[in-house]
Amino acid sequence: MVNARGSMVEPAWAYAACQRLARAHYENFPVASFLLPAPMRPHVAAVYAFARVADDFADEGQVPHDVRLQRLERWGERLQGAAGREVEGPPPGPGEPPETVAIFLALGATIRACGLSLEPFEALLSAFRQDVTVTRYDTWDALLDYCRRSANPVGRLVLRIARYDDRALDRASDALCTALQLTNFWQDFAVDWQRGRVYVPQDVQRAHGAGEAQLHRGVTPEWSASLHEAAAVTRAFFADGRPVCDGVRGRLRWELRATWLGGMRVLERLEQVQFDTFGHRPTLGALDASLVAARTIGWSLAS
Repeated sequence: MVNARGSMVEPAWAYAACQRLARAHYENFPVASFLLPAPMRPHVAAVYAFARVADDFADEGQVPHDVRLQRLERWGERLQGAAGREVEGPPPGPGEPPETVAIFLALGATIRACGLSLEPFEALLSAFRQDVTVTRYDTWDALLDYCRRSANPVGRLVLRIARYDDRALDRASDALCTALQLTNFWQDFAVDWQRGRVYVPQDVQRAHGAGEAQLHRGVTPEWSASLHEAAAVTRAFFADGRPVCDGVRGRLRWELRATWLGGMRVLERLEQVQFDTFGHRPTLGALDASLVAARTIGWSLAS
């Protein structure tokens, strides 16, 4: 919005709508949480709201592919309008949430205030479009290319909002975001399969003799072995991502450490049930949160 003097006024109500959406969808990992520096929280919430709604468009399994792709295309057009100082876009169209105008009003202000490139947002949209049409991945390379566009841009945007522009931090952030994305895949393995998606690379499945016909009986020993291998790869990404947690300062360091530890805790919980998420989908409860908090404090005292 513009005041009488022609200066941009922070759209506080729009940011508040984005923060409500972030809190409503929070599950494993903190989004714009109190651990973040206060000035960052509205900007991170705006980025999250943009990505969350676009991801929801891609996941609307009962909606025809062409309709989902049209909604993502429209979301991209709204992004261009917001970046081009469009003060208030058109009202929500079919399938768009009531917060749509607020999301892009806040996002446009964030893009300008933080000097953000549109490239990470466009990468996210390309991944969401792919999620509509691609449901299997033959190799790790193919899956990691998807993660490069579906997860890694968010980490880089958080770093830019925090005023970090460093290649080493970017690489570590990419590894952490990929690890978190993969962890979510293994956590949602049963749900995704029931929706028609399998993210475990097919060459890993073949190596362990796992076939999708077996999944009608749940997670068989062959699938458990496949998922254990997938988790080992994921842990390697967590190890490569750890430096970003030590490479930033202040409250963001606490946020990233808690996020890293939260992801590792989800892997622990999955391994405890042999990755059988058909019977029970492990999530982080109060006891897990306490454990993560204690480990975060211990990490900080040791560093």
